[in-house]
Amino acid sequence: MALNLEQKKSIVADVAEIAAQAHSAIGAEYNGLTSTQMTDLRAKARDGGVYLRVVKNTLARRAIEGTDFECMQEGLVGPMLLAFSIEDPGAAARVIKDFAKTNQALQVKVVAMGGKMFGPEDLERLASMPTKEQAISMLMALMKAPVEKLARTINEVPGKLVRTVAAIRDQKQDAA
Repeated sequence: MALNLEQKKSIVADVAEIAAQAHSAIGAEYNGLTSTQMTDLRAKARDGGVYLRVVKNTLARRAIEGTDFECMQEGLVGPMLLAFSIEDPGAAARVIKDFAKTNQALQVKVVAMGGKMFGPEDLERLASMPTKEQAISMLMALMKAPVEKLARTINEVPGKLVRTVAAIRDQKQDAA
């Protein structure tokens, strides 16, 4: 079914709006996936906070013009789907990586983040980035460590004194 001009403008505007606020993007070739598999992928993307869209390459190129993902333009060849991470930079990479494990037909072609294009081999690196909650917990653990060490050190002084006094007492009792 051919799209009229208004529908094309709407798609370009929608994708451009998402691309402007996204942290990272994945372009993957979906040739060979069944409609059931695509529905499953879309459901996993929604659950993971990922915007997933199948867009004609010419419309996708127009949509990502002027965004951090403009570098992806030459990689948009063939039947592609675009996955944008909205909240967490690694979300799209995790969803696509997990789905590609069980569905060999999904082939990652382009990975982009921060205005730079990466190859499909960098998908694993992006997917292993911590989520926002994990990053906050790592930061809090890092901030808490010096305080805990100081508290243990301060607590050790009276403990050592008590052990020394107990050792002297035991020596006096053994001598008597």
